[in-house]
Amino acid sequence: MGLLTIGAFAKASRLSPKALRLYDELGLLAPARVDPVTGYRLYAPEQVDQARLVAWLRRLGMPLARIQHVCTLEATTAAQEIRAFWAQVEADTAARRDLATFLIDHLSWKDPAMSPTTRHLGIRYAALSDKGLVRESNQDTAYAGSHLLAVADGYGSQGAPASAAAVDALKHLETVSVPAGHLLNVLEDAIEQAKQAVHGVAGTGSAPEEAGTTLTAMLWTGSQLALVHIGDSRVYLLRDGGLFQITHDHTMVQSMVDEGRLSPEEAAAHPERSLLIRALGQGADATPDMRLHDAQRGDRYLLCSDGLSTVVSAEEIRRVLSGTGEPEQAVRELITLANGSGGPDNVSCVVADVLDLQG
Repeated sequence: MGLLTIGAFAKASRLSPKALRLYDELGLLAPARVDPVTGYRLYAPEQVDQARLVAWLRRLGMPLARIQHVCTLEATTAAQEIRAFWAQVEADTAARRDLATFLIDHLSWKDPAMSPTTRHLGIRYAALSDKGLVRESNQDTAYAGSHLLAVADGYGSQGAPASAAAVDALKHLETVSVPAGHLLNVLEDAIEQAKQAVHGVAGTGSAPEEAGTTLTAMLWTGSQLALVHIGDSRVYLLRDGGLFQITHDHTMVQSMVDEGRLSPEEAAAHPERSLLIRALGQGADATPDMRLHDAQRGDRYLLCSDGLSTVVSAEEIRRVLSGTGEPEQAVRELITLANGSGGPDNVSCVVADVLDLQG
């Protein structure tokens, strides 16, 4: 079969002549020959498969530059690249879905003080932080109050003051009455204040680009807990005997798991499992995850740094949380477990129980 005109090739490849001309100009899909007299583009029949691949990738919404890269790869590697792209699309969609849910809940939320079924809910809480058995100092900060729960895990030369600064920037929320309609704005402002506080601390060190912190916090509103999360500290919810992780780790290894490049088992032993892709620090992506959680009597929340979650299994955490009465005892037992597993890192825990204040 001879060369195809642009019209015939467009029909065979399901790309418009206009798109083919654009892809030629971009170097993405060059014709086999351009007539030197007429300037007509002519395509070889064997180019149809590549053109169809381009068309399919465009349907996925893949950027042209990435399509150009995929088209240079052999089939197996190209498949891995497409899998990684789609995993990122799903992650971005999930993040937007979470934000949409937050906005819907936020705009629909009524003052719990007006509801006879929720006005007597409160939280009982405890916080504890320990340097572990290996580290020379403790760069974690843990805080628990009647409205604010927070854990921050600092890193770098100024990690300890960075984590403390991030949590301190949120403590004013303990005494500020947050109207239902202003919750989202209050949380955004608080994160910005924490970010600026960390930057101020990091700028005083010898290596400011290496100083920063994670930040995971929950603001008690009376019937809901508003979650703000950046980094790889975690929040777990114990409800009706089941343990649920309600945060997503912002680490390079977790992103590789999301993309299907690593299994969870491989991720647990990966040498760079603590490499953050989001944090509060110089040059870091500080975009927070934000969610609202409807609280129920009997719920137990755990906020912890990765000094616990990387060495103590979820089943062991569930056992302690479900079998221990007071939050103070629970945080002590969890830290004892982490240190009993070698205590390789600082470990911080905050436990909060949702209870009926009339009980």
